[in-house]
Amino acid sequence: MMKDTDTKVPHRGHELLDVLARLGGSARNGQIAQVMDVSEETVRRLVKTLAKQGKVERVHGGTYLRGSQDAPMYSGALEQLPKEKTRIAKGVMGLIRDGMTIFVNVGSTTTYVAEQLRELKDLIVVTNSISVVAALADHNGSRVFLAGGEVSRAERGSFGRATEEFSRQFSYDALIIGADAISPELGVLANNPREAELTRALTGHARRVIVAADCRKFTATAPCVACPLDKVTDLVTDGDPPGPLAEALSQAGARVHITSKSGRITTRTPLPDAAEQ
Repeated sequence: MMKDTDTKVPHRGHELLDVLARLGGSARNGQIAQVMDVSEETVRRLVKTLAKQGKVERVHGGTYLRGSQDAPMYSGALEQLPKEKTRIAKGVMGLIRDGMTIFVNVGSTTTYVAEQLRELKDLIVVTNSISVVAALADHNGSRVFLAGGEVSRAERGSFGRATEEFSRQFSYDALIIGADAISPELGVLANNPREAELTRALTGHARRVIVAADCRKFTATAPCVACPLDKVTDLVTDGDPPGPLAEALSQAGARVHITSKSGRITTRTPLPDAAEQ
């Protein structure tokens, strides 16, 4: 039997609740708008109504279902540094072309990347991220494959041997990954050992490995090695890497793309002797 409060929810409101449920319980308003094919202003109006009825909770730039187990993850990751992550995502998008085959992994920054990739056409996208699927499936002629495996609700993604085996069937033009930390000695680090294992398994299947990470990751720490620096072809970030990391990236042959508030991107190429190694 329908509750009285349900009768007060507009049709679009029910659609928004369904979208949130499919995205794992929480999402940025921009992503909700893309999935619903409406403006962000429309989403904000719907969210305001639903919040008054106790259906959702609002946070800066996003929404989550009331009582959702994912609420802490949203407010702790997707909500942080939205402007910086958007700039980084636009920087990554500039490295991808129509028709490419790419892998995009789970992460808050890679969720922003997926939203920017909607501008491109005819991509083949393999991912273990529910958010990436929601952003790109059935859009602009792109084909999207969700790598099956055990689903982690908190991280909105799949992990495990089945995920790895499926993902390794493809040859990628680019592997797009996030990072929990970046070390000059150890490379790209992750908190989740299964995420690190998946990344290690795929680096040999990609012509280009693009790391999308904000500059806070340069001083962070994480326990698992996901990708050594000599496998990284591009780092897209929002600030200068500190000296030791900048030198290590250059020696490894990685290009560093630094995005600014003005939208300008400065690319630093490896040292000449590094390119010859």
